[in-house]
Amino acid sequence: MKINWGWGIAIFFSIFVVSLVYFVIKSTTYDNSLVEKDYYAKDIAYQEHYDKLKNSKALKKDLTIIQMPQKQVVRLAFPQDLGKPSGTIHFFNPAKSELDFTLDIAADTNQSQLIPTAELKKGLWKVKVDWQADGKAFYKEEAVVL
Repeated sequence: MKINWGWGIAIFFSIFVVSLVYFVIKSTTYDNSLVEKDYYAKDIAYQEHYDKLKNSKALKKDLTIIQMPQKQVVRLAFPQDLGKPSGTIHFFNPAKSELDFTLDIAADTNQSQLIPTAELKKGLWKVKVDWQADGKAFYKEEAVVL
């Protein structure tokens, strides 16, 4: 059977339309959400974040984030010379944003705080600490694998 040019054009356009419909349907099912819900507001306030990072680098002894797997806790040790810290601790799970949570800083008399990790999903977590002490703002971020 021989196909003439009219049938060839019809088959070509039919395949083109079917593939175009397939890619449109496939693109509507793709999750194209941003990592952060308020990404644009955070982008505008980046200078404030940069100042916090600069303050953190200027510290004699920085905040240390220590994973203690045998006790199933993460220990935050704040610098002793700055006084009582205040602020928030954000646990960020890059794989699933529904698991993210935020805690307030509640340091003990030794300027440290223990955060239990037994109930957390195993895998990579980013611990983001946004804190203030001695009239200055500081920020530290560190990855922890549970």
